[in-house]
Amino acid sequence: MTTLENTIRPRAKSSEWKAIVILILLVPVLWSPPFLFRIFLYQPFNIPSGSMMPTLVVGDYVFAAKYAYGYDRYSFPFSPSWISGRFLAAEPRYGDIVVFRNPKDISVDYVKRVVGLPGDRIQMRQGQLVLNDKPVIRVALKDFAAGGAACGLEAGAKIKRWREVLPNDANYVTYDCIDNGYYDNTNVVTVPPGHVFVLGDNRDNSTDSRAMGAMGFVPMDNLVGKVTRIFWSLDSRGELRPDRMGKVG
Repeated sequence: MTTLENTIRPRAKSSEWKAIVILILLVPVLWSPPFLFRIFLYQPFNIPSGSMMPTLVVGDYVFAAKYAYGYDRYSFPFSPSWISGRFLAAEPRYGDIVVFRNPKDISVDYVKRVVGLPGDRIQMRQGQLVLNDKPVIRVALKDFAAGGAACGLEAGAKIKRWREVLPNDANYVTYDCIDNGYYDNTNVVTVPPGHVFVLGDNRDNSTDSRAMGAMGFVPMDNLVGKVTRIFWSLDSRGELRPDRMGKVG
């Protein structure tokens, strides 16, 4: 017993001192502007799929403003799971592009557009968004030859484009790859309190709130931030796309 105590105690003290020294050395890093920028203000993300085309495309790198909706356990790395609630909370607006943790798999970050707020009645009818029993305004644009990249169709296949306008005048372009797609017609659902309803702009190639089993309504506590800017963009050959960098509508 004595031998064990004499062996263990010095190691424990040594470990404690090492931890204290490491913590002291980390203080300048933890309070450095880049670290504070990422933790409290903006977090960078890259876009790995085409579900938000044409607004966001594969190879875009975006900043998500973490302060936009307040902070909770998903706002900071290594936050303990027992933390609940959101402080400095603010509600998203129609048309906001948000990064969030999928409620069905919180290890995965998604990026989609908010189209429904708490209490809203949401439905898709023949590919058109219906909000509180009123079809959302959409204006047909010229068909676009982007089948291969956007829809998985043959290269050069033309797809429909719409400019969609939400009640607060937020507007953006959506892709409509095929008529009568899998989620083009849905039942009416009501967004519960504390949640939002999100869609991808590439409507026929997006797993979003229409897929109740895979995502469904997104709790506001799962929001990480609001996408505000594309700060870098590379094409499939790794070449810079300067025309894509700037504010996100």
